Amino acid sequence: MDTHDFDVVVIGAGMAGATTAAALSADHRVALIEAEEQAGYHSTGRSAAIWILNYGPPDVRVLTGLSRSFFENPPPGFTEAKLMRRRAVVFLAPEEQRAQLDAVLAEGIGIRPISVAEVAAMVPALRPGYAVAAAIEEDAFDMDVAAIHQGFLRQMRARGGVLALRSRAGRIERKAGVWRVETSSGNVFAAPVVVNAAGAWGDEVARIAGVALLGLVPCRRTAVVIDPSPFDAENWPLVQDARHSWYVRPEARTRLFVTPCDETPMQPHDVQPDELDVAIAIDRMQQGLNIEVRRVEHSWAGLRTFTPDRSLAFGWDRDAEGFFWSVGQGGYGIQTSPAAGRFVADLVSGRDPGDAAAIIAAVNPARFAAR
Repeated sequence: MDTHDFDVVVIGAGMAGATTAAALSADHRVALIEAEEQAGYHSTGRSAAIWILNYGPPDVRVLTGLSRSFFENPPPGFTEAKLMRRRAVVFLAPEEQRAQLDAVLAEGIGIRPISVAEVAAMVPALRPGYAVAAAIEEDAFDMDVAAIHQGFLRQMRARGGVLALRSRAGRIERKAGVWRVETSSGNVFAAPVVVNAAGAWGDEVARIAGVALLGLVPCRRTAVVIDPSPFDAENWPLVQDARHSWYVRPEARTRLFVTPCDETPMQPHDVQPDELDVAIAIDRMQQGLNIEVRRVEHSWAGLRTFTPDRSLAFGWDRDAEGFFWSVGQGGYGIQTSPAAGRFVADLVSGRDPGDAAAIIAAVNPARFAAR
């Protein structure tokens, strides 16, 4: 095998790995290795991302807020595409979900009540009588996931970083202060630091490296695309119930993305949609919206991976020297990506992470000491 020496090896070229590698490559020799034939094949490539400040636990919300300015004003040369498009988020509460809507309003920032009539004016497909109350978060926006991901990969390569595709880790071991990652490509990537950004495979990477597992839980999320005709949904807000058991959002201008917000635990693999979840998505949507579904134009599934307490796990392993965790992003990886990449790079480099320092304790993987 050919051995290639670096300062840091990042495992996993999805959004987490790409942002980390891009940030680290500013002052480190970085290798970003990926098992698949393309970067972002799994969760990143199947994300329908929208930036929502009030989405996720407190640590996620900090990184979401810190990422906003990057999406609004990316650095020169990052991308030619516009990374964001305004899209409000509407919460609907049937009678039995009044308490959930009250909690959304009490806990959120910038969320206000609106009348059901106002929602009906924005979303003419709303079924009369479905909701008794509603709220809106206006300061949200769609994100161009592909442009963001490719921008970070481009940034990393421009700084001298190496992207190695078709390079599945087969053996990971530490000798004389250096991690050696043997891959299916026949190459060995060696560095004092390994960053585990393998998403749903994060615990599998740890197992190969002989590192104690965190107990990560990959969960399937299903999505379908339908034609909402005769309704023109291009400018609709994202619409969901207060319990977050379904939501819809415009897709590709003339279509509608629908999900039952499922989170079915399973082993990491190339996950595919389950027909029952597809049917549940349509049924839940049709309870709230009067849209006839003649056929499902497309369906897919992705894995959202959570830690046992559902907060992020960013930090050095408690026992394995030079092994850094960057996992547990759940459904928040895209909206937190710029700040998360900087945060990880700062911690790896021993720098002060600035405003993100407030979450260091909350995301420290050492909190799972009893694992």
